[in-house]
Amino acid sequence: MSEELKPVAAEPVVEPIVEPAVEPAADVAQSAQPVAQEEVNLAEKTLAELTALFQELKDAPDSMKRSKEADAIKSAFYKKLSKEKAAAGEDAAVDEPDENTASEESTVPLQSGPVSPFAAIEAGFKALYVEYKKARAEYNKEQDALREENLKVKQAIIEELKALVENPGDMKDAFPKFRDIQNRWREAGPVPQQSFRDVNDTYQLHITKFYDLVDINRELRDLDFKKNLEAKTAFCEQAEALAEEEDVVEAFKELQKLHEQWKDLGPVDKEHRESIWERFRAATSVINKRYQAHFEGMKAQQQENLAAKAALCEKVEAIAAQEISSSAQWNNLSKEIEKIQAEWRSIGFATRKDNQKIYERFRAACDRFFERKRASFSEFKDTMNENLAKKMAIIEEAESLSGSTDWKATGDRLIELQKQWKEIGAVPRKKSEVIWKRFRAACDAFFTARAQNRPEPKPARAPRKAGERPAGRGERRPVSEVDRLKEQYNALQQEIQTYENNIGFFGLSKGAEKLKAQMQERIDAAKVKLEDLKAQIRAKQAEESKED
Repeated sequence: MSEELKPVAAEPVVEPIVEPAVEPAADVAQSAQPVAQEEVNLAEKTLAELTALFQELKDAPDSMKRSKEADAIKSAFYKKLSKEKAAAGEDAAVDEPDENTASEESTVPLQSGPVSPFAAIEAGFKALYVEYKKARAEYNKEQDALREENLKVKQAIIEELKALVENPGDMKDAFPKFRDIQNRWREAGPVPQQSFRDVNDTYQLHITKFYDLVDINRELRDLDFKKNLEAKTAFCEQAEALAEEEDVVEAFKELQKLHEQWKDLGPVDKEHRESIWERFRAATSVINKRYQAHFEGMKAQQQENLAAKAALCEKVEAIAAQEISSSAQWNNLSKEIEKIQAEWRSIGFATRKDNQKIYERFRAACDRFFERKRASFSEFKDTMNENLAKKMAIIEEAESLSGSTDWKATGDRLIELQKQWKEIGAVPRKKSEVIWKRFRAACDAFFTARAQNRPEPKPARAPRKAGERPAGRGERRPVSEVDRLKEQYNALQQEIQTYENNIGFFGLSKGAEKLKAQMQERIDAAKVKLEDLKAQIRAKQAEESKED
């Protein structure tokens, strides 16, 4: 069943837009909100495939940023491992690594008895996971150290800016220093999350003081305000264009980048300060509302998907609970379940908290049905083998009788064996044609020989002469023409009965229709001859009556 049902990614929360005291700006997160990733089918993958998938993630250039995906693969691996160990009759408990496992060595545990076939693959996966967690811990340690260094750099820049504001000196010299401070601030990397707001607000405060409190050269100041206004106007235009984007999630992601760049720009003149902020905030509001509506609509759709999938679960559960008595019924219901599975795959994901649960319910119902089917067909196979043994016994008896010349008794016995054959049920398909040909050959050998050895009827004797004594006891009475015709009639009737009995077997073999047609032609011809004999008998009887 084509589908893994990974939980839907958490919905990013839209932070409110807040206007700081120094200058209107968007109070958004330091980095872009996470975007729902393409969902990967994990539950359907084998243990080997999950191990390979984890190896691929571990070796990827961006592996350190995919820790949630790594944990999802780990969870799927150990869930699959526990289920397969239980199915194999082993203890289903697994030693799933956690955050503290990175310092452990992963080896196959020593055992006094035979080693479990799952031990090696479990140890292999655990080794990969431990290596990844070690690398991830080291990466996080490096990133934390780098953010701390960036914080020191930005704090030092703030001190430079503060000193410049307090003692600007000659503005022709101060302004290039101010520009250099701004450039170095933008080049500095991210700082620890808990320090971001404080260090950024402090920086913006001193930037505003530089412009508002220091009596700088008006021409330079106006030029700087103009450049900032042009840049912020461009940001507004980009935000307004994003508000029209069809991909709401991507638009929201790009908006976060614009807000980050907006924060790094200096102020504009007081005349445009409020209006440019309001324009940018309005476009931001449109995107945020569309983004929130997108996830609310997704929630509603996911609830509908959950209801639709629950209905399919009920259908499969009802099918799995049915009493099924024939292979045809099993096959018909199998096709019905396959259609339901195809319908399941056409339905989108359910809510995050319910998606995996509803999939496991559906999978369990399908498994119950097909496990019952396998058990039923196994039992049916045993029955077919018993039927095969019965038919082999009939074949052996028929073959032993095929050369008999006791035409009457042997013919009756073979006809009885043919009836028994028809009453026995099916045999394995690959044996059916072979044993049928063998049985038919034994029967045909006898009946053909009997037909070829049937004695020719003796000609009728002349009428008794006057004074001629009738045949005494023990002497064969002369056969009349009527008696001769009756013997032919009875023999032909028996042949027709044999033909009709044999024709019932042709449905079991390949090319049965052709064989049936040939046998039916013989039967039809024999019946025509039978009617002709009947007419001859009546005519002869009428002649004899006239002579008497």
